[in-house]
Amino acid sequence: MLSRSAAPLSPPITNGSGAAAILSAGIGCFALAALALAADKSPAVRSFLNFYKPTGPLSGVTTSAILIWIITWVLLELLWRNRTVAFSGIKIAALFLLALSFLLTFPPVGDLL
Repeated sequence: MLSRSAAPLSPPITNGSGAAAILSAGIGCFALAALALAADKSPAVRSFLNFYKPTGPLSGVTTSAILIWIITWVLLELLWRNRTVAFSGIKIAALFLLALSFLLTFPPVGDLL
């Protein structure tokens, strides 16, 4: 009779890295919409975000949003890379932030604020 040898244990599959990427993308989208709206409505924010004069405040809006996205991604990756997180809640939060971003950049909604 053949004896079965113990199969080597494989490392557990975690979803933290994927969840970090998805949630940080939602946060980055929301940051872009919120900064664009703030630069459109506030002269002080508009002048603060004017990094490159020919482009105007759009240069600061996009640069700041990308920095927020990357920093959030790195921080969440460091926190969650070896963990299994509740993916359904993160997916809902990311989709909510994306939908809110679309609403904030839609002119009739932006003009109400």
